[in-house]
Amino acid sequence: MTMSVIECAKLLDKSPQFVRVGLQRGILPFGIAMKINGSKYTYHISEAKVYEYLGIKKEDQVAN
Repeated sequence: MTMSVIECAKLLDKSPQFVRVGLQRGILPFGIAMKINGSKYTYHISEAKVYEYLGIKKEDQVAN
């Protein structure tokens, strides 16, 4: 499963721009940013890798 930049930012307690720039620079290990047209990007974020990065199980997050 994938998640949006906004969903990811909420889980990380960061801004969507933080997630976008981190993915564009290859710093965040749970997704990729692909330049599609001029200066526009599209993002692919792995839900499983975000939870792994945070060290939590998805079930634990949903229950809270």
